Amino acid sequence: MTRPAPAPRARPPASSRALLWMLVALTSGFTLSTAFRTVAAMLAAPLQQDFALSPQALGIFAGTFHFAFGAMQMFMGISIDLYGVRRTILAVFPLAIGGALLSALAPGFGWLVLAQALIGVGCAPAFLVCTVFIARHFAPARFAALSGAAMALGTVGMLLTGTPLAWVVQAWSWRAGFGVLAALALLAWMWMWRGVHEPAVAATADAPPRESLAEAARRFAALLALPHTWGIVALGAVTYAALIALRGLWLGPMLIARHSWSLVDSGNVALALSLVALAGPLLFGRIDPGPAQRRRWLLACTLAMAALFAALALRLPPALEVALMLAIGLLSGFIVLQYADVRAAYPAQLTGRAMAVFTMAMFLGVAALQWFTGVVASLAQGRVDDPFGPVMAAIAALLVLAGLAFARLPQPPAAGG
Repeated sequence: MTRPAPAPRARPPASSRALLWMLVALTSGFTLSTAFRTVAAMLAAPLQQDFALSPQALGIFAGTFHFAFGAMQMFMGISIDLYGVRRTILAVFPLAIGGALLSALAPGFGWLVLAQALIGVGCAPAFLVCTVFIARHFAPARFAALSGAAMALGTVGMLLTGTPLAWVVQAWSWRAGFGVLAALALLAWMWMWRGVHEPAVAATADAPPRESLAEAARRFAALLALPHTWGIVALGAVTYAALIALRGLWLGPMLIARHSWSLVDSGNVALALSLVALAGPLLFGRIDPGPAQRRRWLLACTLAMAALFAALALRLPPALEVALMLAIGLLSGFIVLQYADVRAAYPAQLTGRAMAVFTMAMFLGVAALQWFTGVVASLAQGRVDDPFGPVMAAIAALLVLAGLAFARLPQPPAAGG
C-alpha cells in the first residue's frame, strides 16, 4: 500500500529581524528609484548642450519618468494585492535596468524620453512595496516610524545624484552616469531576488475567493468614489512634486544661472539637501502626533513649505537661498505623515490599492509640475531677468491651493470630519 505524500509544511513566520532585513532589501529598489527621479538636476546642463533642449523640453524629460511611474500605480497596487510584493517588484524592476541602459546609449532626445518612460514603469512599485510590506507585517503603531525609516533610506538615492553624479558627468559624460545607475539597479534587483521572501498567508476554508483582475480594478476605482479620497489626492499631488521640482530639476540650473556656480558646486548643494531630506522622514516619523492632530500638522507644514518657496522666488544672496533649500529638504519629511494618514483612512484589505491611489497622485503630480514649471520657465525667458522666480512662485501658489483643498474637502470618517 502506497503511503500518501506528506502535506507541504508552511514556511514558519519570519522573525522581526528577518522582516526588517527584507524591508531593507526592498528599500534598495526605492533608493534607485529616488536616484532616477532626481538625475535631471545634474544632467540638465549637459543634456541642453548635447540635444539643444529648451526649458520646456527639459521639463518633458524630467516629467516622463514621473508620468509613467504615476500612471502605473493602479496596476502595481492591484498586482501587489493579488500576487504579492516579491513577485511584483521582481517582475517589473528589470524595466528600470533596461531603461537606464537605453538612456546611456540614446542617440537622440526621443530615445531618451522613451528610456525615461521605461525607467518610470520599472520603478513604479518601488516604494509602494515598502509601504504595503510594512502595513502587512508590522504593527499599525510602527507604521509611521518604519515608513519614515524606509523613506530616509530611499533618500540615499538623492545622495548618489548629488556630488557623485556631478563628478561622474564632469569626468566622463552624462551617459556614464546612466551606466553607473544601471549597474546599481541590477545589484538592487539581485538583492531583492535573494533576500525578500514574503511570509506565507495560510489559506482557510472560509477565506473569500481570489479576485479577478476586473474585480480588483473595480474595487480600485471605487476608492475614487469615496469623498475623502479627493482631499488626500489634492495634497498628495503637490507636496512631493514641489520637493522633486526643486531637487530633481531646477536646483542645478538655478544656481548655475543665478550665481554662476559650477556643476560640481551645485552638486554639493544637492548632496547637502539630500542629507537633510534623509533626516526629515526619520524626524517626522518619530514625532507623528497621531490621527487626532495629524491632519492639522499636514496643513501647517504644507503652508510653511509654500512660504519657503515664495522666499526662493525673490533671488536672494546664494547663502540664504541654500539655507532655504535645506529647510525645504528637512520640512519635506512631513510627507511621511501623509502615508500614515492614508493608512488610517481606509480598511486594511484595501491598503495596497489605497497606497497606490496616493502614490499615483504623487507622481502624476510630479510629472504635471515638471511639465508646468518647464512651461512657466519658457514663458518667463526673455520677459524677466530671472525665469526661476516665476517658477518658484508658481510652486508656492500650488502648495497653498493644495493645502486649502485638503482642509476644505470631505475628511475621512476616522478624522472626525
